[in-house]
Amino acid sequence: VGEARITEAGLEGDQQRNTKIHGGPDRAVTLFSIEAIESMAREGHPIGIGSTGENLTVSNLDWSLVVPGAELQVGEVRLRITKFTMPCLSVQGSFTRGDASRISQEQHPGWSRVCARVLSGGMVRVGDPVVLL
Repeated sequence: VGEARITEAGLEGDQQRNTKIHGGPDRAVTLFSIEAIESMAREGHPIGIGSTGENLTVSNLDWSLVVPGAELQVGEVRLRITKFTMPCLSVQGSFTRGDASRISQEQHPGWSRVCARVLSGGMVRVGDPVVLL
């Protein structure tokens, strides 16, 4: 979408099927790197923006620095990275032979999506600056 409001609970209108493993304050927002997505697409994976369930797809960041404890400013919103995500069954369609382990931090360090806590909410829009603080 072109813009969304982010609150401490996450993106307005976003829903999770299993709230035991998705959502909550430390998993309010999931982020992924467009450069990682494009690289995996070049490898032959049928991955695209949003296909792995990320709420925000960001660009022009050194993704190796986007780790638990790091903070990002995305437009009006400030986030703290809390954890690397685990690949789940719902994203298998984004990978050749359904092998979502391609984005497992344990198996492929630096290729995982990340979860974040919302420190201050607001609107985010396509093209907003994303700054690693």
